[in-house]
Amino acid sequence: MDFEQVKEILKLVDQSELTEFDLQMDNASVRMSKNTVPMQSNVQPAALNQTAENTQPVQQQRTMAKSKASLQVDEVVLPADSQAEEAKEGNIVQSPLVGVTYMAPSPDQAAFKKVGDPVMVGETLCIVEAMKLMNEIKSDVEGTIAEIFVEDEQVVEYNQPLFRIV
Repeated sequence: MDFEQVKEILKLVDQSELTEFDLQMDNASVRMSKNTVPMQSNVQPAALNQTAENTQPVQQQRTMAKSKASLQVDEVVLPADSQAEEAKEGNIVQSPLVGVTYMAPSPDQAAFKKVGDPVMVGETLCIVEAMKLMNEIKSDVEGTIAEIFVEDEQVVEYNQPLFRIV
């Protein structure tokens, strides 16, 4: 790789929206990183008019990239809104710890609760085993099991939804 090729790569990366670039070819390795913090410009409007012809395509690309980024953010936010709607329809019982869920007191017995069963405050809904300790998950509300989010012997995370009670 000669100096002219390196200059061309620098120019292409600078004009793109890439923030990092890493290239390894034969006996050469090039790693580039841009400053991702937007810099403020003190350029006067008259100076902008002189270079507007050269910078317009790059500015359009950046505007398009920003609008694409905002679309992606909207898509990420939407699932959180749907979870909020689910929470409005009932009370979500979440796992207070990381562990393995057991839906019955023992493998040969029936499940504590299934969808449609009535629930009283303080009733055991399932067991979460953590570090060989069996932790009973009890209901804080009275109602009916509307949905069960986990299966027997499934590993659960902290604050993962287990049940929805309406």
